Amino acid sequence: MTDAVDTREMADWLGLAAAPAFAVMAVISGVAGDGQPALCTAGDANAALNGMAFMYLLMSVFHLPPWVRALGPTVQRHRGAG
Repeated sequence: MTDAVDTREMADWLGLAAAPAFAVMAVISGVAGDGQPALCTAGDANAALNGMAFMYLLMSVFHLPPWVRALGPTVQRHRGAG
């Protein structure tokens, strides 16, 4: 039983780690500049980096629900206190 709880807790932490990690990768991809090689396309390097930054930003948005669930009770308490 303890192993199942530990695995579930690790999965929760991993879910919380995904959104900030992708957001940081989006910033790095957007700021990296011209010197980085385009690994995903044979076209313009700037277009590939912009596409990668957009993809990472989109992935961070899709990984926000664990944060919404984690902060939900806190937001509800503050909203009810006002």
